[in-house]
Amino acid sequence: MSDVSRLREIVARLRAPDGCPWDREQTHESLRAALVEECYETIEAIERSDDANLREELGDLLLHVVMHAHMGGERGVFTFEEIVTGICEKLIRRHPHVFGEAKAGNTGEVLRQWEQIKREEKGDKASVMDGQPESRPALMRAQNAQRKAARVGFDWEEAGPVFEKVTEELTELQEAVAGGKLREVEEELGDVLFTMVNLARKLHVDAETSLAAATSKFIRRFQAMEAELAAGGRPIEEASPEEMNILWEKHKAAAREAESSASPA
Repeated sequence: MSDVSRLREIVARLRAPDGCPWDREQTHESLRAALVEECYETIEAIERSDDANLREELGDLLLHVVMHAHMGGERGVFTFEEIVTGICEKLIRRHPHVFGEAKAGNTGEVLRQWEQIKREEKGDKASVMDGQPESRPALMRAQNAQRKAARVGFDWEEAGPVFEKVTEELTELQEAVAGGKLREVEEELGDVLFTMVNLARKLHVDAETSLAAATSKFIRRFQAMEAELAAGGRPIEEASPEEMNILWEKHKAAAREAESSASPA
């Protein structure tokens, strides 16, 4: 018996009438939050280059696939075999340059070919922007939408004009703030954020990863301020804004010095 078959049998046992009460109660809907959480934990393992944890997290993701497949079988709508067959056929169909006679000399040609095949599969009403669920995190959704547009040529050729667009959008945001209309401020701020995502893409930086790193850096420095104040017997709420700014700059400089010392000569 293969390990995948063993996993499927374990899930079937858990879902059996005399199995685990918790597992038997689960539905596709009830497992949504857990699936998202497992995806983020997998991403964290990748970012930390933690292979042991990555192996574990991929196992957790595989469990979700098998669980959803089993529940689909219980409802008579799809099976694990149909899921595997479907993805195998899709991979072969969308890689004609590997499994057929088509030619694709670089990644850009591969992606354009992928989108074209995908639209042909979906028929006349298909859009390049299909597959953009509103439930996806906004930053990730913006980045993906821009990538899809770029695959069909709707894109700046280089980063220079995007810098100019950022300046333009910031000016429009300042005008909206001066106008005092919250709805316009919200719209213009959204345009600034969207353009910054575009700039990140043109600079070959993943916006989601970049923002996550910046947030983690902010948290580390804030916690360093808290720790220094706590060592002096004071909670951070008692510090003035001026004092916190001084501490912030102190720990910012210390962090940069530590990073510089750790960098190879």
